[in-house]
Amino acid sequence: MTEVLSQDEIDQLLTAINAGETETEDYKPAADTRKIKIYDFKRPDKFSKEQIRTVQIMHETFARLTTTALSANLRSMVHVHVASVDQLTYEEFIRSIPTPTTLAIINMDPLKGNSILEIDPAITFSIIDRLFGGTGEGTKTQHELTDIEQSVMEGIIVRILGNMREAWSQVIDLRPRLGQIDTNPQFAQIVPPTEMVVLVTLETKVGEVEGMMNFCIPYLTIEPIIGKLSAQFWYSSARQAANTENVNVLKDKLYTVDVNVTAEIGKIQVPVRDVLSLRAGDVVQLYNVRVGDPFSVTIGNKTKFQCRPGVVGKKMAVQIIRKMADIEQEDLEEFVTDGEELL
Repeated sequence: MTEVLSQDEIDQLLTAINAGETETEDYKPAADTRKIKIYDFKRPDKFSKEQIRTVQIMHETFARLTTTALSANLRSMVHVHVASVDQLTYEEFIRSIPTPTTLAIINMDPLKGNSILEIDPAITFSIIDRLFGGTGEGTKTQHELTDIEQSVMEGIIVRILGNMREAWSQVIDLRPRLGQIDTNPQFAQIVPPTEMVVLVTLETKVGEVEGMMNFCIPYLTIEPIIGKLSAQFWYSSARQAANTENVNVLKDKLYTVDVNVTAEIGKIQVPVRDVLSLRAGDVVQLYNVRVGDPFSVTIGNKTKFQCRPGVVGKKMAVQIIRKMADIEQEDLEEFVTDGEELL
């Protein structure tokens, strides 16, 4: 029970504290064990950590393919790898890149809207120098691309977009197309400044020159497939693609396997004189037979005639093409055909 002090006791306690006869304990507030996460309503997070991780996996594949393609095209050691994947506003992205730079506006068909592939000027001029027969050192002075330099970079970017299509194939059949190339970020307003984007930063090294490539995808563009950017969908799609590939390989192998097949559609009994009178060019009418490739007529276990299905008037028929061998009397006990009953 809490003890209540009288007024005299309170006065004596205050006097003792002022005189220094009593030590006071330091006040320590209780520690707050709650985990508080700061949330900025001006730039809300629209991508979950799992979706960011999936985007990173996709572009790690893109980086490997681009490394191989650029190394072969430039005949130089090229290394591209994913440095980070972040979400930020479009305005923050525009402010973070230099001027001038190489900005490729990418149409993300069948997705709506555009994305941006930004290539560091050091990497741009190193690539151009290599393609023009230089050592790949680039230039120390940055300038806007000339018409010839821009044409050269268009060819490089188109090759890179082919790698992007393959990297996104597990999620969507993306068909990225190069729209235009700008050098001033202020002119590349593909979405409002406050719109959230996912930014894939790729560290790039061409020979001894190092720089960055940035791939900026607005949330509005990627929103229709945002549900597919999950680990469960990613791995299930990869497994399904592997199973489909195995089935296709099995089909290709089965196509080369020889299989003996015998199809017997019907049997009839006919007089010997009718069989003996059959000659090449004779027509025998049939019911319910499809017009198709020639088939054989066997007597017993021996093939005796080769026939071709056709039409006589409104009725189906077979024409005797040729006689395969002499017919022996004992073979005429049963006449077997691949069609329906003979009239």
